[in-house]
Amino acid sequence: MRLMDDTFADLFGDIWGMAGVTGDAGVPGDAVSFTGPRVVLASPFDVTGLATGAVASATLAVARLLAERRGEPLAPVTVDSGMACAAFRGEALFSPIGWQLAPLWDPIAGNYRAADGWIRLHTNYAHHRAAVRDVLRAEDRDGVATAVAAWRTVDLETAIVAAGGAAAAMHARDEWLASPAGRATAGVPLLEFDQGSSGSAPAWAGTTPTLPLSGVRVLDLTRVIAGPTCTKVLAWYGADVLRIDPPGFEEVASLLPETTVGKRCAALDLNSIEGRAHFEALLAEADVIVLGLRGDALASLGYTDERLAVINPALIVARLNAYGWEGPWKNRRGFDSLVQMSCGIAADGAATFGRDEPTPLPVQALDYATGWFLAAAVARALTTQLTNGATTRISGSLVATANLLYSLPRPPRALTAAASDAVDLEETATAWGQAKRVPMPGRIAGVVPQWQHNAGPLARRDAVWNSRE
Repeated sequence: MRLMDDTFADLFGDIWGMAGVTGDAGVPGDAVSFTGPRVVLASPFDVTGLATGAVASATLAVARLLAERRGEPLAPVTVDSGMACAAFRGEALFSPIGWQLAPLWDPIAGNYRAADGWIRLHTNYAHHRAAVRDVLRAEDRDGVATAVAAWRTVDLETAIVAAGGAAAAMHARDEWLASPAGRATAGVPLLEFDQGSSGSAPAWAGTTPTLPLSGVRVLDLTRVIAGPTCTKVLAWYGADVLRIDPPGFEEVASLLPETTVGKRCAALDLNSIEGRAHFEALLAEADVIVLGLRGDALASLGYTDERLAVINPALIVARLNAYGWEGPWKNRRGFDSLVQMSCGIAADGAATFGRDEPTPLPVQALDYATGWFLAAAVARALTTQLTNGATTRISGSLVATANLLYSLPRPPRALTAAASDAVDLEETATAWGQAKRVPMPGRIAGVVPQWQHNAGPLARRDAVWNSRE
């Protein structure tokens, strides 16, 4: 492997600054080493740079937390571009040994040609699929395609969203930026930080930091890829991550081997008195809560930021959504593939490659990058809390990450990858059987992380915290 050229290091510095996670001391010049090719993934956008910068941001933030906890110098960090890009394809490269994954996509999910353009329907959840069927009166892919052809894209998008579903019309970048939702989020930072008043030292500060996040308790209320990626990174570096879902909730099954690794998964009914009491008891002893639900979902249950602060004044709150926290779409259901359609990425990909159909990024880069950046922000917030007791509320979104991607210089050799994207997978145990997965990217000198829990089904553990010892 060779060291990255200076342009890659400069790019990382730009991303690090945009992420807002540098802290007052800045980034030491020798803190991060980059290896691997400058372009790994073929795209008109710098997806390789985004992936490598996101992984570097989180890994360096975690290394800084460990240095602060141990009172030691910052350990060197190494990030390989090939490994970072492979991690952004984790769900596609995951390989069961002797068993099979469920299909990643529902049969009627995908892109459809409407009367005036293209629209994407997201139907991986049963209630989203039901909304599409209710609006289009169709039960299979051929029937949906026939029905969609008679609609205008924006009219169909509006109808499906109103019915409780998830859909996105394809827009050019200038159309998106001229729309109310696009204008509202065009200038938002990648991450927003709201720091509270200083308080006492956190409970986890008294534990021996075998790993950077040893003793830190993270309540995980996330879905699909972006939020679970954040909590997966935190779990990898030692956090006690407890994922909570409603009883009977069905996540996209093919994602679970990647999104549940390192975590304990439990179920609570927040609509019941008993469930709420149990949830609030967990909140009171948590250090971090990561929210990946629709913008207003938790507040609608009575758990506003103010209520969370009453239950636990020391709680760090990290939240992400699809379309940002300002404007008319702040509470809209959304996913990586839909945001790419809305904000211009799929249209720009089609134009670059000369295709008459939506052409998204080669990976779900908005999801993965947002997750890694949010993990960086959580590590920074923990470091701040350790040094002065202050709590932090953090907000990120897929659309803010898309804005960052648009701001990066277009990569050299945009249409052809500079190197093979092959990667050596590592064998792992899961509740379903043995498998091979992409190793976690990013290395901190002297740190040997390990998963505390194998991946497995949701709701299979009790909703309790581990001891901090």
